[in-house]
Amino acid sequence: MSKVKIAKKIVEYRIDQAEEAPAEQAKVAPVIQQDHESNVVRMHEKLDRPEMLRGSTYKVKTPVDDHAMYVTINDIVLNLDTEHESQRPFEIFVNSKNLDHYQWIVALTRIMSAVFRKGGDVTFLVDELKAVFDPRGGYWKPGGKYMPSIIAELGHIVEKHLQYIGMLPQEGLDPHQQELIEKKRKEYEASRAQPDMLVENESAGSPISDGGAIEGAQMCSKCHDKAVVLMDGCMTCLSCGDSKCG
Repeated sequence: MSKVKIAKKIVEYRIDQAEEAPAEQAKVAPVIQQDHESNVVRMHEKLDRPEMLRGSTYKVKTPVDDHAMYVTINDIVLNLDTEHESQRPFEIFVNSKNLDHYQWIVALTRIMSAVFRKGGDVTFLVDELKAVFDPRGGYWKPGGKYMPSIIAELGHIVEKHLQYIGMLPQEGLDPHQQELIEKKRKEYEASRAQPDMLVENESAGSPISDGGAIEGAQMCSKCHDKAVVLMDGCMTCLSCGDSKCG
């Protein structure tokens, strides 16, 4: 670099600003967008608990226990009365007269409450809980639905609650599928009521029990309802519509 000799006296000076590169301008854009939505409150573990929360209580009565359990899930409402309003689970409690379950109930509910308050996607808890199997065997609920464990039923309750507040989509058959299932169920009832099967039906009772389970049916591997029967040469579930023939 060559030297420049200044012959005159310096009376003033200024600093020329270099133009920002396009890459640097692109980095500034997300920051501006983030500041624009900085007033939106999101779920995080440092969020203070309000004095009052919305709660829903679910009763669980299993055939393996003389006492019912009551599961309460409290929700916090974020960004009330705005377009960003949302309802998120904040804590969970389980109450029961049976003290045999006290230790694991306290430990499990505290961990689940901590996960709720952490924020983010908490729906993974549903699959984790529903995948727990009791080594002594599960039990049948009224209606013919099989529960592999009490923990799994707790997972079904959490799933139902998350569907209620909109964090999970509602599961179910569309009207056309429901109509087909009802048609198949009526056909099966009619086949069991044929004259040559009256004696068998009198001894075995109605093909559809009071709870909704179907006599002589197998358990469905998809919905875990006791509703899989042989129809038209194919094993078909009369609860969810699952069929081995596609």
